Parts: sequence; C-alpha cells; structure tokens
Amino acid sequence: GHNSDGKFIARAQRIEYDCELVPRRVGLFLERTKDGQVLPVPNVVVRDVACGANHTLVLDSQKRVFSWGFGGYGRLGHAEQKDELVPRLVKLFDFPGRGAAQIYAGYTCSFAVSETGGLFFWGATNTSRESTMYPKAVQDLCGWRIRSLACGKSSVIVAADESTISWGPSPTFGELGYGDHKPKSSTAAQEVKTLDGIYTEQVAMGYAHSLVIARDESEAEQEKLRKLPEYNPRTL
Repeated sequence: GHNSDGKFIARAQRIEYDCELVPRRVGLFLERTKDGQVLPVPNVVVRDVACGANHTLVLDSQKRVFSWGFGGYGRLGHAEQKDELVPRLVKLFDFPGRGAAQIYAGYTCSFAVSETGGLFFWGATNTSRESTMYPKAVQDLCGWRIRSLACGKSSVIVAADESTISWGPSPTFGELGYGDHKPKSSTAAQEVKTLDGIYTEQVAMGYAHSLVIARDESEAEQEKLRKLPEYNPRTL
C-alpha cells in the first residue's frame, strides 16, 4: 500500500523484494474516475481490515471499501485485473444507503456485507472458472442475515440466521462439514446439516479446516452440543 512493489535487482541480476520490517502507516487512499483521473480520498478512518493471499481490503467509518495488492482474478473489485499499489476505492459501495458493514478476504476473492444485509462477492473461488471482476450480489444468500463469514483456499463458511452454510469446489478436505458418506464439495451454498439446531456465533476457516463458536446459553442448546461427537487429535 506504499505505492511500490518493493522490487529491486540484487547481486547476479536476481530480483528481490524489500520487506517492511517495522509498522509503516498507509498514508494515501485514492479513487479513479471514469475519465481516468486519480484523486485522493480524504477523511478515511479505518474501521476494519481483511487480508487475502495477495490483497488487502479496508472498511472505513463512512462504509466505504478500499482494496489493493495483486489484481488477478478480479479480487480487487475494480472491473480490471490491474495491480493496485495504493488503496483504491471500490466504487459500488460509495453511494448513500449502499455502503458496506462487513468485509472478508479469501485466498483469491473478496466478500462484503452491505449495510442493508446483502452479501456481495468478487474474485474467484474456483480459478478454473470465470472470475467475477466487480462486486455482485450472492443470490443464494439473498434474505439471510449474515453474522460471520470465513474463507479458506477456495471454500466459504457462513453463520446466518439459525443456520451454518458452506460451499466450495473440489478438492476439499472436510472443511464444509457435510458429514461422513456425503459429498465433500459443493459449488452451491448448502446448509450444514450436521449443525442443525445449533446457533453459530462465529465461524473461522483455514486452508483446509473450519471452526465454529456455538452458543450454549440455554439448557436445550447445551443438550444439542453434548450430542455432537468430540474431536480428539490424540486419537487420530
């Protein structure tokens, strides 16, 4: 985000990259107009940040979204695959009533929940298919109230209303939670039936595994949790 990719030619003509060894403030946020002008965006007060493999998202106090980094597969949401070396405004969320409330970054994709509750996606979870070059509504989750979302390498898990929902193209490694003797992958969003009746507060996903925090406030909820199998890594 400092307007340089840090690339330099070292000895023997080898290309290397400078690293930031101490925290350095990202001092400039910009937007590009339709006629190609580059303008600084003032008054950016950062409220949230999310990192993918090679890109970063920021949400500010005015519900605006900025992205920068590697532009491959459209993960930056600017309708082009150009790399951005400085945080650039994602235009779709820069309108009254259409701002973002949450942001999430996957490996090669990005998600945002709008202030009206709609889930938007851009980039690619399956890099062998066509990329989504700018934020588009996820129709499968239209009408769901999303509390938490997490992305792995190509899989996604969501806590919404009374359900846990996941999807991801093959290969997957059980992180979708569909259960033994069930399909391991799904290109469409599906409810995780193994968590039926369990209220998920928060979800997290790594490269090939998922974790959920489940609510256990009532006796009924505690009883349902007691019926779940227990994971013990020592017995694997």
